[in-house]
Amino acid sequence: MKKITILGSTGSIGASALDVIRKNPKKFRVAALAAGRNVALLARQTLAFHPEAVSVQTPEDAKHLRDLLGSRNPVRILCGEAGAQDVAAHRSADMVLSAISGAAGLKPTLAAIEAGKDLALANKETMVIAGHLVTKKAKQKKIRVLPVDSEHSAIFQCLAGQKPKNVKRIILTASGGPFYSFSRADLKKVTPAQALRHPRWKMGAKITVDSASLMNKGLEVIEAKWLFGVDISRIDVLVHPQSVVHSAIELIDGTVLAQLGIADMRIPIAYALSYPDRLTNPLPALDLAKTGNVTFCLPDTKKFPCLRLAYEAARAGGTAPVVLNAANEAAVAAFLENKICFNDLPKVIEKILDRHSVKQNPSLEEILHADGEARWEAAGILKKLRRG
Repeated sequence: MKKITILGSTGSIGASALDVIRKNPKKFRVAALAAGRNVALLARQTLAFHPEAVSVQTPEDAKHLRDLLGSRNPVRILCGEAGAQDVAAHRSADMVLSAISGAAGLKPTLAAIEAGKDLALANKETMVIAGHLVTKKAKQKKIRVLPVDSEHSAIFQCLAGQKPKNVKRIILTASGGPFYSFSRADLKKVTPAQALRHPRWKMGAKITVDSASLMNKGLEVIEAKWLFGVDISRIDVLVHPQSVVHSAIELIDGTVLAQLGIADMRIPIAYALSYPDRLTNPLPALDLAKTGNVTFCLPDTKKFPCLRLAYEAARAGGTAPVVLNAANEAAVAAFLENKICFNDLPKVIEKILDRHSVKQNPSLEEILHADGEARWEAAGILKKLRRG
């Protein structure tokens, strides 16, 4: 029986992970849960899975949760940043699924590694802004970091048994999001509601907007660099609208190995939780006979500059990816609130990156400082912008 802690239990990844656990009660048990402000859903999860500890965002949320659960419920309720870190390091857990959205997942993820927990990683931002710290600490603690993103899970599976010297490049596939066929003029008019209608995947709001702008793929490029120890120059992106091929690798002899499957995050989640075993999956299998045409094309970085900016930040290294991520999080939040246009996203990010003096091999304190400084810069720029 493997005990699992889930950071971000009320998000789409957390909910899917709990569904996997629910369907495999002899293999998994929930040790602890951490969530944000969705207290009602966390209360239902707590009653269903009986974790030993849970964490919410504020003391008021903690009180609300206790009221919903009742005073006799034995669960330990924590709150705030410290609460999430305590849950991440919970003593009885064997593995921690890190699925808190954005840079907020960094400290809890590091706390899980410090506590010696194997990590199922769904929070790509942690690797984007602190990949060097995560990989170093994971090696010191001798824990496994298993990717949950469908693309990185695909690469992980394709790399199994391969000698690093035989891998020529990694090929990340991208659906292209809902706007890939739009003109630049069309992109000026798109709304948050349109951006949230992803053609293939059901995800949280922030990651869905990132998918529409191709920033998500840029963040995945940086994540892949750290997860697999591959230089950015050997990581390519192809737009693949059908989302059948989740990613691939090319070997030095010209062989291309790809992982295929239906578009459902419960598959890579189950693989990360059960690794090195696999679980019998009740989901429908990929029917190749009904798949139809499968197409690939190069991404249009002129129409979607966020991917270009991510590559540039990755090549600059140091604190550049920290600033890229912080600026993007601020800009996406403004777009979702209908304060800026979709095309403003890369403009805001590029302006903040241009102002930043990169510091190489940053400490955790320097990462957090660069993150805060970029968000402060973004707030000033966003005040001057108005949705046209």
